[in-house]
Amino acid sequence: MKMPVALVWLLAFTNLLFIKVESNNAVCKKTFKLDPRPHSVSILEFGAVGDGKSLNTIAFQNAIFYLKSFADKGGAQLYVPPGKWLTGSFNLTSHLTLFLEKGATILASPDPSHWDIVSPLPSYGRGIELPGKRYRSLINGDNLQDVVITGDNGTFDGQGAAWWEWLESGTLNYSRPHIIEFVSSKNILISNLTFLNAPSVNIHPVYCSHVHIKKVLIETSVDSPYVLGVVPDSSDNVCIEDSTINVGHDTVSLKSGWDQYGINYGRPTTTVHIRNLVLKSPTGAGISFGSEMSGGISDVTVEHLTIHSSRVGVAFRTTRGRGGYIRNITISGVVLSGVDTAIVADGHTGAHADDKYDRDALPVVTRIVLRNFTGDGIGLAGNFTGIEESPFTSICLKDIHLQTSSESWVCSNVSGYAEDVSPEPCEELMSSPSACFAGGRIYGGETARESYYSW
Repeated sequence: MKMPVALVWLLAFTNLLFIKVESNNAVCKKTFKLDPRPHSVSILEFGAVGDGKSLNTIAFQNAIFYLKSFADKGGAQLYVPPGKWLTGSFNLTSHLTLFLEKGATILASPDPSHWDIVSPLPSYGRGIELPGKRYRSLINGDNLQDVVITGDNGTFDGQGAAWWEWLESGTLNYSRPHIIEFVSSKNILISNLTFLNAPSVNIHPVYCSHVHIKKVLIETSVDSPYVLGVVPDSSDNVCIEDSTINVGHDTVSLKSGWDQYGINYGRPTTTVHIRNLVLKSPTGAGISFGSEMSGGISDVTVEHLTIHSSRVGVAFRTTRGRGGYIRNITISGVVLSGVDTAIVADGHTGAHADDKYDRDALPVVTRIVLRNFTGDGIGLAGNFTGIEESPFTSICLKDIHLQTSSESWVCSNVSGYAEDVSPEPCEELMSSPSACFAGGRIYGGETARESYYSW
């Protein structure tokens, strides 16, 4: 049941995606070895029909079941040729490549009965939109390793309009599904694909290690409610690069659990490198941290972003009762245009999972480096509103130049330092030069290893 496929191995995958390195910059710099899968089958061989009407869930399930037998033989590939392949949710297996040829579209069924119902994630304790269970995502991986989802710019179409309507009308039975979700998995590559009209999140790695997302186009209509692009969630060694994301809500959002559930689960999002993205979010942020961040978010490097026609450029969100932390974040090389507020750090954002949260669980936001920002058509330069009992500290601004049309900065319960910033920031951000410098350099990485970014 083998078949030759042109261009299949241009982005092939090795069993080891990353090596341990001292700097998260290296997460995206690992060179991939082009080792092909020794076995390949087509979804056609399992009775699938690409007419956009025939339901192919069983064909995908049977194909994956068959390919599972090759896991100890170098793995295998499932090839999806041109066509519209309607399906409900299905699970992947380890040592697998799912390859979508040019002109191939995996089309999500708009019928909720074609989506499995699963338990909530333990770090959230409930569904995001409704208490209780949630719909399983279209493409799923649970406790897997060495999985590639790629193609010659094939497409996943979530057909999310019905889900958006059910959310807004209050008629959802369970929380909405995502297009791709990996849980407790490692060595994952997602590349060279288009994602359209997700019901909720497009790509959601949660409790994962070594995830590489590159050269994807993610789009949805501007009126899609709370549809997010890529959400690294309680995951480590994540690279997101060379992509364009236009969605209704946050384009890239780092998270790590919700209130007491995230605190108890205790898995942070850490060692993340994000670079070379073009982002648009009319009702959300280009890149956001939180507000669900109770397991902690740390050691994140972001560079070379273009953010346009968005409500917020960069956002840090949390609230009393979250616990956790956001720390050791460096964001540089950001070009903004047509953005309502360039930078937001808000300690009063987000609902709670339930009424069992600890009001005294105060989040910590510290050691945030923002440098080399330019922007035109900006409404407000920045809004930094910390928590009185846990102010945001060591907020370090350097070489930021924004053309604003209204009041420049809003600050409270925040401290840090700024240099070469226009318009001139508020006094709170000129208060603590020692909080941002060590030996004439600005803090960048982990303090323990004294990794700094030079001015």
